[in-house]
Amino acid sequence: MPVYITQSGSVMTARITGEIDHHSALWLRSDIDTAINDSSPTKLLLDFSAVTFMDSSGVGLVMGRFKNMKERGGKVELVNMPEYIKKVMSLAGMDRLLKEGR
Repeated sequence: MPVYITQSGSVMTARITGEIDHHSALWLRSDIDTAINDSSPTKLLLDFSAVTFMDSSGVGLVMGRFKNMKERGGKVELVNMPEYIKKVMSLAGMDRLLKEGR
């Protein structure tokens, strides 16, 4: 499962594609954290527009990036979430922690 990472100024966007499950979440964490460590963005946009499936591993992925960015004084915003992902995030209580964009 690829993640496409771009940066414009201090805003990094990670466009996740395909399925987010236990196995793919490991690679996604590594790729996104490496990019954060290399570029030190102040805002991370997690773009879910191309995600076709997500289980609870996706919630863990988001929570970990939230913690990583918070420790650096940055923020995370979830963008382009399909309705089923919005529901999963809401059920997990993530809507209280994170800003939803676009």
